[in-house]
Amino acid sequence: MAKGSVRKKGKKWYYRFYVEDESGNRKQAEFPGTESKAETEGMLRKAMEDYESKKFVAKTENMTVASLLDLWVEEDLKPGKLSNGTVMAYMGAVDRIKSHPIGSRKLRSITADHLQAYVDHLCFGGTNADGTTARALSKGYLRLFSAVLQHAFKFAVFPKKLLSFNPMEYVVWHTQEESYDLFEDEEQEASKSTLTHEQYRKLTDFLEKKQNPALLPVQIAYYTGLRIGEACALCWQDVDLDKQCLTVRRSIRYNGKRHKTEIGATKRKKIRTVDFCDTLAQILRRAKNEQNINRLKYGELYSLNYYKEVKEKNRTYYEVYALQRSEEIPTEYREISLVCLRPDGSYESPSAVSSILRTARQKMPELGDLHFHLFRHTFTTNLLSHGAAPKDVQELLGHADVGTTMNIYAHSTKEAKRTSARLLDKVAGAE
Repeated sequence: MAKGSVRKKGKKWYYRFYVEDESGNRKQAEFPGTESKAETEGMLRKAMEDYESKKFVAKTENMTVASLLDLWVEEDLKPGKLSNGTVMAYMGAVDRIKSHPIGSRKLRSITADHLQAYVDHLCFGGTNADGTTARALSKGYLRLFSAVLQHAFKFAVFPKKLLSFNPMEYVVWHTQEESYDLFEDEEQEASKSTLTHEQYRKLTDFLEKKQNPALLPVQIAYYTGLRIGEACALCWQDVDLDKQCLTVRRSIRYNGKRHKTEIGATKRKKIRTVDFCDTLAQILRRAKNEQNINRLKYGELYSLNYYKEVKEKNRTYYEVYALQRSEEIPTEYREISLVCLRPDGSYESPSAVSSILRTARQKMPELGDLHFHLFRHTFTTNLLSHGAAPKDVQELLGHADVGTTMNIYAHSTKEAKRTSARLLDKVAGAE
C-alpha cells in the first residue's frame, strides 16, 4: 500500500497520499480531515484502503459539502487561471455557503432538493438558522454563488469521483417578481442611480474641509468613470497631463483571505486609455504639486510605496507596502509611484475611501445612497445624456460589450425623457 501522511493547516488536519491520474501518472492527492489528528489518520487509512480496492478515492463518511468546497478551492480554484480578484470573490462565497447548515450536510446524502431550498433562500431571503434575517441577493451575487456550486459539484463528479452525478444540474434559479400598487395616485420615484453636480460639489466641499485624501480618487472617478480599485491603483506614469489621458492597467484591493493589500489586473484584464477634461487636468496638476511639497515637509518621515511579488500555488500576488524613507527597504521591494496618496505619502486604500463616503452619507442625507460606484454611473449617464456615442462610452468604461453599458447605465433623467417624447412634435409639425 502507498504511504500517506497528515499535516496541519490552521485548525484543521489534512491527509494525503499518492494516486494515479487518468493517464497513469502518480500524483499526490490531499483531502481535508478534522481538527483531530487521530481522526484524520483514521480517515487516511480508510481512504488508502478504498483506493487500493477500487482504484479511486471513494467518498468518506465524514465528507461534507463544506469539505468538498475546501477541497475544490485548494485543488481546482487556486491553481486555476482565474484572476486573483475573482478567486477572492469565489472564496468569499464559499465561506458564506459553509456557514449555512447546508455546509455541514454529508455529501453522500445531498440532493437537488436540498440545494434548491438553499438557492431559494439566496433568491428570496428569509430567516437564517441563527434567527437573523437574510436579504435576497442581487443578480450579480446569485451568479457568483451559482458558479461556485456548479464548479464544486462538477469537480466532485470528475475528477474526484465522489458523486456519480451533479445535483446542481437540476437546480433552478428563481427571480422575485416586482409588485406595485395598481391604483397608487403618486408616481413612485425610482432610486437615484446618479449624482447631480450639486451633490458632487457638496461631497467634495465636505472632503476638502476635512482635508481627507479620499477627495482625489472621488474626483478621478467622477471625471473618468474608474472603479474604486482602479482609481486608487493609478500611477503617475499612467497619466499624461499634456495629452490629457490616462491608462488603466491595474487595480488595488484588500485580500481578506491573505490579509494583504494587493495590486492586480483590472476586472477584465484589459488595458484601456481614458481621456479626461481640463477640470481634472488642473486637479491632477495641483495634486502632484502638493505631493512634492509634502515630500519636503515630512522629510525622512515621508512614506514611499512598494510592491513585492509573491508566488503561491501557481498564482502570483503583488503585495503593497508603505515604508518611511528612513526605513531600510528589502531588496525584493519595487517602488511604485501612486497618484492617490495621504499627506504622509502612504497609499490611499479603497476601504478608507469607502469608509469616509459612509460617513458623508450619514452626515448629509441629501446625498442619498452614496457609494463609490455611483460616480461610475454618473460619469456614464452624463456622457450619454450629452450625446456621447455608446460605443465610445463602452470603451472608456472597459465593458465587454456595449449592451452592458446601455443596460446598466443608460437611465435617462425625467427631463431627458420629456425632451425625447417632444421630438414627435417636430414630426407632426413637418406634416
